[in-house]
Amino acid sequence: MLGRALQVAGLLLGALGTLGTFAVTAMPQWRVSAFIEHNIIVFETIWEGLWMHCIRQVNIRMQCKAYDSVLALAPELQASRGLMCAGSGLSLLALVVAMAGMRCTQCPWSPWQAKGCILLAAGLLFILSGVVELVPICWVANSIISDFYNPVVNVAQKRELGEALYLGWGASFCLMAAGATFCCSSRCAENPRSYRYSSPTQHPDHSQCLHSSTQSSYSKSQYV
Repeated sequence: MLGRALQVAGLLLGALGTLGTFAVTAMPQWRVSAFIEHNIIVFETIWEGLWMHCIRQVNIRMQCKAYDSVLALAPELQASRGLMCAGSGLSLLALVVAMAGMRCTQCPWSPWQAKGCILLAAGLLFILSGVVELVPICWVANSIISDFYNPVVNVAQKRELGEALYLGWGASFCLMAAGATFCCSSRCAENPRSYRYSSPTQHPDHSQCLHSSTQSSYSKSQYV
């Protein structure tokens, strides 16, 4: 009962982390404009994401535009594109593998003995996807904080942490928590023979008695 509850909790955490990973990859709020000191663009909000940047001015709706070239991105955002895509693919693969290894699912190619190994593989994939997602999130956050406190950087070019980074931290935590849950509920170390029925064994004394009675009846038939 406890193992099934752990698997359900891990599946919910994994699904939540997977959805959060896809949302973070698509969101433009990675780097947002900072309103500090005498910034002359106080009435302008700027969002910078992995795929597009958005600008909104006072009394004007948000206008978003995709980047003309990958080279226009900062180096950390260029690397974050590939890492976030890899993390999204790994989290989706881990979710599919976890669903195949759940106790309540039955697959012809997944016998009961192999479900523990499948859950362990799903847990490792979840942990790997969480780590892969955590790397670009922390990298971009470190770059933003370093530029914010760098006096050489112009005030108009300084940025703050966007909502996508906070959501990314939460999604990566959910993925790693799901991976730890599946690793704890896996049963790879269990002996597969325990699931099989043992063949009945005959008592040695009973077999000897049966053998002797057979020989005696055979000898009587010869004399008759």
